[in-house]
Amino acid sequence: MDSTSGSQQQSLNRSHRLLLFSVFVIATCGLIYELVAGTMASYLLGDSVTQFSTVIGAYLFSMGIGSWLSGKVDGDLFRWFILIEILVGVVGGCSAPVMFLLFEHVTSFRVVLYAFVALTGILVGLEIPILMRIMNAGVEFRHLVARVFTFDYIGALLASLIFPLLLIPYLGLIRTSLVFGLFNVGVAVYILYSFRETVRYRRRMATLVAGGSLVLVAGFVFAERIMSYSETLAFQDKVIYSKSTPYQRIVLTRNNRELRLFLNGNLQFSSADEYRYHEALVHPAMQAVPAAARVLILGGGDGLAVRELLRYPALKSVTLVDLDPAMTQMFSNSEMLLQLNKRSLLSDKVHVVNTDAFNYVRTDSSLYDVIIVDFPDPSNYSIGKLYTVKFYEEVSRLLQERGIMVIQSTSPLVARRSFWCIAHSLEAVGFTTVPYHVYVPSFGEWGYVMAMKGHLWHPEGTLPDGLRYINRNVMKTMTSFPPDMAEVPTDINKLNNQVLVNYFEEEWAPYEH
Repeated sequence: MDSTSGSQQQSLNRSHRLLLFSVFVIATCGLIYELVAGTMASYLLGDSVTQFSTVIGAYLFSMGIGSWLSGKVDGDLFRWFILIEILVGVVGGCSAPVMFLLFEHVTSFRVVLYAFVALTGILVGLEIPILMRIMNAGVEFRHLVARVFTFDYIGALLASLIFPLLLIPYLGLIRTSLVFGLFNVGVAVYILYSFRETVRYRRRMATLVAGGSLVLVAGFVFAERIMSYSETLAFQDKVIYSKSTPYQRIVLTRNNRELRLFLNGNLQFSSADEYRYHEALVHPAMQAVPAAARVLILGGGDGLAVRELLRYPALKSVTLVDLDPAMTQMFSNSEMLLQLNKRSLLSDKVHVVNTDAFNYVRTDSSLYDVIIVDFPDPSNYSIGKLYTVKFYEEVSRLLQERGIMVIQSTSPLVARRSFWCIAHSLEAVGFTTVPYHVYVPSFGEWGYVMAMKGHLWHPEGTLPDGLRYINRNVMKTMTSFPPDMAEVPTDINKLNNQVLVNYFEEEWAPYEH
């Protein structure tokens, strides 16, 4: 090989390395935009597996359209690729802030959501095929495909790991989409100034790059203001705290009357009437085990159920298992929230464990007198697994023979099948159940199910002083169900079918935004 041929080969190898690095970056960006869209649907439309699934499906279908359209692209492929990268960066990067801003202003937010999903997906689908055509010269096709898709999949893996672990907790959705928009624009700049073929239109493209970068940087700088403004529109009251964690979006609002906690846009409690919910969750079970010394709480990171438990002097220890450390830290450190839960999480009797409840109950070997299950509603499979017969079998091992478990079980009025599915799933494990309901103004009729190992519920204990809702008469009436909430047949919620999630989605769908 002469020196000229060797120099050309080195130049070709360098070009391919540059382009393969571009594949890695754009693959990472592409999956980030997909995850952003799915998470936006979850945050703004309700934490639904159907929404996340349809967003992913629509995004992949749009990528297929983009791949097909790439066959229609002729002319200067470098120019096309740089232009597409700028467009992907601006459209994908601005998707989160624009959707947050439009959520409260459009009649059908789903139109906006899927318009962004489709446009971003089409543009992302154009990228790789055009890049492969650029790289085709001088490389055997099978090696080209192997290299391109290797870097593509590595980029996708990186995106899937850093999105929940780093990006959402530390940047949030808005800044995440904007940062990766800048990465796409950065690829455009990288290609624009690395290849001789782009010399004749560098100045014109540089103007587009500058404009796109300015939009994205401005969005990044004002991201907190954008988020605050959008949440001001989304919530009726003043937002006093908001944070994205790897598990959820936490928002606290306040007005002259009450403090409200929202997780992923769903109301968790109002300080005006949460005492009804938590007294009904805790005291009926504790009355049947008046000498309860050891209690396990699964969920309940706000410490409000713990507050009710600490009214019982016989209680020696409470183990609280909540997935999100941000929740338990917030309700352990904020003076305003400490007043609400009466500093319950700081009690010497309370041990907080931040881990997945499913894994915890499978490995725990302790025995408890009372187990309180205070999870969010079963709106997706990750939560739905905590309502399955498999989970209840594991929890059953931890319950004393004369102990009682109580589960918050959504609304028996709005989600009648969901409520009775929980009761039937507990019965399928061998529990004797006592379904009951109370009225909580912020939620309406709300349901619970007590579960025992064959014995009956006898509320024989003495109610603590200072209760605002629960008394003997209330406990007598709460097990009576009117016809519109009466028992209906349901399937059992198993780990391999999770019918409860489907019931829940169908029954709550009319109440979504």
